[in-house]
Amino acid sequence: MTTSHAFVAGGTSGINLAIATAYAQRGWAVSVLSRSQDNVDAALVSLREAAGDGPVPLGFAADVRDAEAVAGAIAEAAAQHGPIDALVSGAAGNFVSPAAELSSNGFRTVVEIDLLGTFNVMRGAWDHLRKPGASIVNISAAQSWLPVPGQVHVGAAKAGIDQVTRTLAMEWGPDGVRVNSVAPGPVEGTEGMRRLAPTPASVEAWTEAVPLRRFATTEDIVNAVAWLTSDEASYVTGVVLSVDGGLALGGSGMIHRAMHAQ
Repeated sequence: MTTSHAFVAGGTSGINLAIATAYAQRGWAVSVLSRSQDNVDAALVSLREAAGDGPVPLGFAADVRDAEAVAGAIAEAAAQHGPIDALVSGAAGNFVSPAAELSSNGFRTVVEIDLLGTFNVMRGAWDHLRKPGASIVNISAAQSWLPVPGQVHVGAAKAGIDQVTRTLAMEWGPDGVRVNSVAPGPVEGTEGMRRLAPTPASVEAWTEAVPLRRFATTEDIVNAVAWLTSDEASYVTGVVLSVDGGLALGGSGMIHRAMHAQ
């Protein structure tokens, strides 16, 4: 019996590590990629524990902005674990900064990590997942379509990711490859929310902005990604799936107030 292979870019921390862990627990062969070798080594300890007697997880250190390094890591993962069945691209950078205080370098860095990095991961994996049933999930955010103060760089990058998702869903669909995005809302315990909601008052404001009145758990996001890469979603492609508890329904005003709560 052939073992399915999941490759998770950015899979050494936060949501992405939770996604990689879930695949390992389900008996998949798992490969992760991160810029820091220390992060890769630390993630592999927990991933190998999650994998148990299953395939031994692999880890690679490469900057997603380096197309050649990313392609080489993916090729090595495919050589050891076989063709990729599920590709998750989640490497991201984020910080809060008003546009008037944002440097060109800061803007470029986020766009390069998020948008260029996502393209590099997808392009580098293409020759190793070009088969019917393969699935790609890019991690996006509500900033893709909702203007959020202090997040112009992130909004630009995530909007680009979602357009790449839609375009490649059309280009790669004839080969049987599905391409979707997941846009998480506020997720508890993540570095991103620690930056966006650094005080108890701001956490409360963000919670009030969510119709379901809670932050997402990492499991909420894991379940969405797992569904999109499963046979149950075999006719779903080109979708940006919002997993935000209804946050986006309140529009930019609600998020603006949450961002400015002290």
